[in-house]
Amino acid sequence: MNEADQRSQSGVPGLDEILHGGFIANRFYLVDGNPGAGKTTLALQYLLEGVRRGETCLYVTLSETREELVSGARSHGWSTEGIHIVELVSDERHLDGDEHLTMYHPSELELTETTRKVLDTVRSLKPQRMVFDSLSELRLLAQGSLRYRRQILALKQFFAGRHCTVLLLDDRTAEGADLQLQSIAHGVISLDNRSPVYGRSLRQLEVIKFRGSDFRSGYHDFRIRHGGIEVFPRLAAADHGRAFEREAVPSGVAALDELLGGGIDRGTSTLLIGPPGTGKSTLALQYACAAAARGEHAALFSFEESRALLLDRAAGLGLVVRQGKGAGEIAVRQLDPAEVSPGEFAHAVRQAVELDQARVVIIDSLNGYFNAMPGGRFLTGQLHELLSYLNSQGVATFLVAAQSGVIGISIRSAIDASYLADAVVLLRMFEHEGRVKKAISVVKKRSGRHEESIRQLWFDATGVHLGEPLTQLRGVLTGVPVEVGGAPGDVDGALLAPGPGDGR
Repeated sequence: MNEADQRSQSGVPGLDEILHGGFIANRFYLVDGNPGAGKTTLALQYLLEGVRRGETCLYVTLSETREELVSGARSHGWSTEGIHIVELVSDERHLDGDEHLTMYHPSELELTETTRKVLDTVRSLKPQRMVFDSLSELRLLAQGSLRYRRQILALKQFFAGRHCTVLLLDDRTAEGADLQLQSIAHGVISLDNRSPVYGRSLRQLEVIKFRGSDFRSGYHDFRIRHGGIEVFPRLAAADHGRAFEREAVPSGVAALDELLGGGIDRGTSTLLIGPPGTGKSTLALQYACAAAARGEHAALFSFEESRALLLDRAAGLGLVVRQGKGAGEIAVRQLDPAEVSPGEFAHAVRQAVELDQARVVIIDSLNGYFNAMPGGRFLTGQLHELLSYLNSQGVATFLVAAQSGVIGISIRSAIDASYLADAVVLLRMFEHEGRVKKAISVVKKRSGRHEESIRQLWFDATGVHLGEPLTQLRGVLTGVPVEVGGAPGDVDGALLAPGPGDGR
């Protein structure tokens, strides 16, 4: 077997996907990050995976005591049983400026007391996985960059041929990036965490170097929760895709399908855009309920509306929402805008599609998605990648976007996502006889024909309703329509449905 094909799985969900199967076994890796970035947690997960596979695992610590390591593991619900922990406490004389410590290759004259204990332990245990925590203490003992580099080189040479995969942890206490150390290691994984003005810290992982194998480059969001680190690989739509039949996805409302030229096509994205209260979320929910009624699975991700309020609203419209992750069910997931990262959200969508087989996905709303997540200037690109992925999976995707303003020509969009969507459904409000009515029209559909007409839209206890095309009116989209040939506000009431509607 080729050496690059021998993989040492990390035990960290998502990381092996980035590394295309895991660490290449029997090599030397650097994991660096600021204090609190998650280096120790990642290292413990790696060793625990080795224990699970029946491998001998060694943790050498110069920075934490055994008790601290055991306590940290216990906080995640882990037991360190099976991991050999060697705690090295440097003698005070090693920190004396008059004492010069130099580490040579094992065959040379002598080693420092600290290093000798490490190497003797390795010779005795013959571990297949080892963690050295941390290099900052070794750098301090070396008392100079030249001696430090020689120590790392000697360690690398010592482990050559010993069939052991080594993770070196570094907390970046050196002045500037330690490029010499990165050049020595076979692979470098960088962990970063930064805190936005509001919300939880954003944690990202980047593989800077990985000799002998391809890997997924770029930044990948990750999270530390009870049970360890979970990495959310950056979504690359080109790496995914499956064959599907491009067919119409009916809404369950005949007039709405007629307006859309037969319905929304599978493998396309549809933007529902309009002022607040025009019924965008209700239309999206209608498609989810229709999919469930056909025996398909639908997933709804809500950034704003609570699950309880959504279910109450659906019940008031006569829409049946069977919650669950199976066929004929709708998974309603309420997302806390301050707690979810773009990578984590994309991962949740992937799970809904690949594990739960969702055929309809709703994102409600783009305003909440864009406003809540850090790194806003990159979100459009991430959204484009997500939509490309969903299209390649044959999913019918619905995006809800609210515009500012209610009636008139002053309505503005804070988010321009119309160019990303394959179809754009525009909703508007207009005034008539002292009442506010709703109108719906299709302004774009890449996959086929659609009506150019404007129809009235309303909601009641029996669901979603569309009227006949408003052919005798003009100016509906301005908010103050006039009858063709009449004066402003002179509208034949028989053309419009009189009933009130749910505005969501």
